[in-house]
Amino acid sequence: MMMKSILMAVLMAVVVLSVVFSCATVPEALLAPGEVRLLGMEVPENGNLVFGLSYNIYFNFEADGKPEISRACCYWSGEPDHQYCYKVKDIRYGSPGNFGIDFSAAPLFDQQRLKCHVDYVGDGKRRRTNAITSFIFVYSR
Repeated sequence: MMMKSILMAVLMAVVVLSVVFSCATVPEALLAPGEVRLLGMEVPENGNLVFGLSYNIYFNFEADGKPEISRACCYWSGEPDHQYCYKVKDIRYGSPGNFGIDFSAAPLFDQQRLKCHVDYVGDGKRRRTNAITSFIFVYSR
C-alpha cells in the first residue's frame, strides 16, 4: 500500500511538471489579415539554464500569409519593466511555423517566468503578438 502511494505521488509530480514546462497554447480563432499568433516556446534543457551560456529558444506560431517578423522581446517576472529583445533567425512559415532566437539567461538565480512576444509587420502595419510564458530555472556553474 505504501508503494502504491509513493508511485501515485511520483506520477502526479510528473503530470504537474509536464503541465508547467509544456508549450503555451491559445484558443483557436481566425487570424486577422497579416496576423501572427504565438503558440508555444521550446526551451532547451527542460528550462534549466546556466547563467552565461547561450541557448537556442524556438517559438511556434501561426500566421496569415508571411508577415515580416523582426524581433522577439522577453522579460522576467521579476523585471517587467526591463525587456530583452532578440533578432529572430531561421523563420519557417508553415502550419505551424517556427523561428529561433539566441538567448542568454539573466543572472536571476531562481525559478522565474519568462514572458515573450514578437514584433512584426503584417498587412502593412507594425504589430505585436500575444505573449506566451515559460518557467525557467537559472543557476550558476
